[in-house]
Amino acid sequence: MAEIIGVVERIWRYPVKSTGGERLDSVDVDERGLAGDRLYAVRDAAGKLGSGKNTRRFRRMDGLLRLSARLGRRIDGPELFDPLGRPVERPNAFLRAYLQLDDVELAREDAVSHFDQLPVSVLSTATLEWFGEAAPFTVVDERRFRPNILLRTPPGTPPFVEDAWLGRQARGEAPDSARLSFVASSERCSMTGAPQPGLPHAPEILKAIVHAHDGRLDALAEVAAPGRLRVGDRLTLD
Repeated sequence: MAEIIGVVERIWRYPVKSTGGERLDSVDVDERGLAGDRLYAVRDAAGKLGSGKNTRRFRRMDGLLRLSARLGRRIDGPELFDPLGRPVERPNAFLRAYLQLDDVELAREDAVSHFDQLPVSVLSTATLEWFGEAAPFTVVDERRFRPNILLRTPPGTPPFVEDAWLGRQARGEAPDSARLSFVASSERCSMTGAPQPGLPHAPEILKAIVHAHDGRLDALAEVAAPGRLRVGDRLTLD
């Protein structure tokens, strides 16, 4: 029997990887993920993408989370905003001065994906509210975990309920709803506690996730069938 797991409370898109995103009422979803999500990134001369960590693909660039971006109706690239929320007129020049790096630019995705793992992240309110006990003196907000979908789960739903979705598919009620296939959880890093507008530095958040859930948080999904997602959609597990 199909199981309703929650209602879409917020939809987030992050036009520029590792910067703040934009809230949407609805969004098209294709095989790549939410339309325009992480379509751009700050890239250096070696091809590494700006992130909160250093890996083979990523280069740590502190301060990106203090910036934000939105696509809105634009089709020629994202609009970038500085830490005070002011629009940036010359993104490349601004980024080089702000990051104090002379080899970075705002770049559109090409052959190499900008996603860390899978394209769609879903987080439950049950897991988010768990932090009220796990880190009671910390300002907790879903923006710390950068989900695409914050799902309002029924009262009494246990934290980390996302684990129960793995290996199953979900979709909204409308005939044109996208279908998501849940595959894995995100391995969290220090970015969960990094400062961003309205949210101070909070390393205890990652410590709580590591202690309680082996550092994993959310449900990551592939797109099983393109369509739309809307705030207010009830998601049903097949």
